[in-house]
Amino acid sequence: MTTPTTAPVPASGGHQGTPADSGAAAPADRLSPRTAITYAVLTALALVLFALNAPDGSSRFRLSGGNDAVQLPELPLPGAAFGWLVVLVCVGVTLWVERERRAGRRARGWAPAVFAAAWLAGFLVWVVAGQTISLLGLLAGGLVLSVPIVLGALGGVVSERAGVVNIAIEGQLLAGAFGAAVVASATGSAYAGLLAAPLAGAAVGLLLALFAIRYVVNQIIVGVVLNVLVIGLTNYLFTTLLSGNPSLNSPPGLLPVAVPLLSDVPLLGPVLFNQSIIVYITYVLVAVVHVALFRTRWGLRVRAVGEHPKAADTVGIDVNRTRFINVVLSGALAGLGGAMLTLGVGLAFGEEMSAGKGYIALAAMIFGRYTPIGALVAALLFGVATNLQDILASISTPVPSQFLLMAPYLATVFAVAGLVGRVRAPAADGEPYVKQ
Repeated sequence: MTTPTTAPVPASGGHQGTPADSGAAAPADRLSPRTAITYAVLTALALVLFALNAPDGSSRFRLSGGNDAVQLPELPLPGAAFGWLVVLVCVGVTLWVERERRAGRRARGWAPAVFAAAWLAGFLVWVVAGQTISLLGLLAGGLVLSVPIVLGALGGVVSERAGVVNIAIEGQLLAGAFGAAVVASATGSAYAGLLAAPLAGAAVGLLLALFAIRYVVNQIIVGVVLNVLVIGLTNYLFTTLLSGNPSLNSPPGLLPVAVPLLSDVPLLGPVLFNQSIIVYITYVLVAVVHVALFRTRWGLRVRAVGEHPKAADTVGIDVNRTRFINVVLSGALAGLGGAMLTLGVGLAFGEEMSAGKGYIALAAMIFGRYTPIGALVAALLFGVATNLQDILASISTPVPSQFLLMAPYLATVFAVAGLVGRVRAPAADGEPYVKQ
């Protein structure tokens, strides 16, 4: 008779994450002094930049496009007054976070989201400095740029809730982008490429599952190796197969599809409901994964496997089979995100075009506390930060261009380092399960 065993589980799991359920707070979920310090430092920086050194005049934002059914007037925001408003919001959130920390209570998800949104808005008004930009373009572009991050983070949630660390999201995004571009170009159908992208990502996920679960290789090492493998393989195929052969790298793009009535809603309508089909699929997948994880028997089993695999095995759940399926499904979700890099924006495949989005997706997963909704909000913040960098590069701002290039990654560092507080991964995350 075999006895299920599992390696000793550290209190913090494989790496930073979030509690598997929304019950009582474990000690690891409570706010740390580092979190309060991060909020205080960013609040002080907001005071210096947005209030004490506020720009003269107002920054103006266009709220409508030329073809919108309802035309809204421009929104002027006075730099000094808005800067002080942002500082007050940041101070309020910081004081609330400190009160919660002293009381020993767990962090609430709204605090980092409100703080990050207020800080980003203050930064936007400060850098625009009396000029005019399109808020509609900022939000719509940010949504498009966030889709690969959302789907990558969603794949990470599915995998790591089952106890397998998925560092290979970067490679899965790149494989999905390559598969989508080649198949769509060869067939002349963007929808064929849309089907090929999750299959390519699932193939990378299958390799991760095979080595990490079947052969019990260190999950972090396997993920990093797979990223390097996919980068090298796609670079080689791009050089030898796609370069000089436009018939295999000229994918048709997915045109925006306007949802009747909803796309005519002022401001949010054109942003949310005049997008390509991949964006709408992302909406559906976030809702489906959230419901499946927290409202179905499958989700309960997945979370049980990620928290206590020995107990799950005792009640008849096949731990490694559940993990294997989830890792492959995780790869498929990330691969679909890769299709957005090519088909979603009408671009040909380029070398290393994922550009670190897989690692930002991991940060969004942690920022979102291992929940689909939280990961969505975090990914949207990162997407808007990235698009803001592109927009500000085309206007005159007091911020050096080198800093603008760093902005999305700085947002990622601050988000993971302190804004979300001390959190933990599912207890068995990163720990192999072997029967002896």
